[in-house]
Amino acid sequence: MDIVLLKTFIEVAGSGSFVAASERLYVTQSAVSLRIQRLEDSLGHPLFLRSKAGVELTPAGRKFEHYALGIISLWEEALRQIAIPEGFHRSLTIGAQYSLWPGLGFRWLDRIQTVAPDLNLRAELGMPDRLTRFLTDGTIQCALTYTPKLRPGLDAQKIISENLIMVASWANPTAETVAERYVLIDWGQEFIREHSRRLPQLKNTALTLSVGALGAEYLTKRNAAAYLPARYVQRYLDAGLLHLVPDAPRFPYPIWVVWRTDVDPIIRAAAESTLREITSDQNATS
Repeated sequence: MDIVLLKTFIEVAGSGSFVAASERLYVTQSAVSLRIQRLEDSLGHPLFLRSKAGVELTPAGRKFEHYALGIISLWEEALRQIAIPEGFHRSLTIGAQYSLWPGLGFRWLDRIQTVAPDLNLRAELGMPDRLTRFLTDGTIQCALTYTPKLRPGLDAQKIISENLIMVASWANPTAETVAERYVLIDWGQEFIREHSRRLPQLKNTALTLSVGALGAEYLTKRNAAAYLPARYVQRYLDAGLLHLVPDAPRFPYPIWVVWRTDVDPIIRAAAESTLREITSDQNATS
């Protein structure tokens, strides 16, 4: 069975929309529709109920989802095992958002290598949607993210309490002085909702960015202000490149680790223990 068709099916099932699935898979909506039609023809059963509101799984689709995930997982496991270099016996692929690699992800890799030298490690970068897709299809086994999106076969644990703080590129900024220079960075629906409620005067901005922590680089080269993760932006504050807006509200934005539930329990236990060591230090100093 074509793995591409199965991955497309899982993406449509997870998003509830052919349009959303096409955007995440970087293909046209007609391509997604054609793939689903081919899969339904092969199985001899409709997998989705279509409506103006979106799509939902049929009873046959719900049954098939479990098997589709299993087939994809088995395929990705085969690819991983074949790719393990000589001298290593096991592998683990970790994904993380851009801002989580420098202070957390790289330290985690270092610690895992110390306690499990026979484990071949791979690292992937991605925004939440991409990481979720990689987790679902088995490309990665775990991910560090601010916005976990659960799917069948995944579980999430909050590991660090974090906040989004407002920073500006000029000295001594205040919430009152940022209005005309404020850039809205999209940190997800919950942030946007709370941002609109608590900062209604900054709701209609001239520029919105969906670039995550890369927004820090944008700010340092311009006369602008925005919200960024406190831990990530601390180095910019220490260097005097950015400055805290002390009277602006803070927004909770915890860090999560998401695991595939079928990860080898020995590998997961080793990785989780090292992650606990690292995050306990970070939580203690927060």
